Amino acid sequence: MNANMGLLLMMAAGGALGGMARMELSERLARLAGTAFPWGTLAVNLSGALLAGGLAGWFGMSHEAAMSSGWSLLMVGLLGGYTTVSSLSLQSLSLWQSGRRGAALANVSATVIAGLVLAALGWWLTGRLA
Repeated sequence: MNANMGLLLMMAAGGALGGMARMELSERLARLAGTAFPWGTLAVNLSGALLAGGLAGWFGMSHEAAMSSGWSLLMVGLLGGYTTVSSLSLQSLSLWQSGRRGAALANVSATVIAGLVLAALGWWLTGRLA
């Protein structure tokens, strides 16, 4: 098996695990908090941003890091399958179309702003721990 095939398999395995984790967390939060607001997707994307920042701090962001099996498994696969911009987009559009424009804007704003803050926090924490 060549190196590229190994990386692809790592990404596929991580993506499968990330997708299952996303579904589990989203479903649990929907049961706890209701479905009037997409709390599950928000929690997934924000926790994913924190983890992505931590992994970027741990692995670095060089080309060599991006070609490693750990990066492929965790960052591309696991977090790629775990976080979801498509759900964010569709849920925000649904809120907007149902007349809940404030909730739609809050969803997008919270995801982007808090996501950046949490990614930076993850990076910082990893730098402190390494």
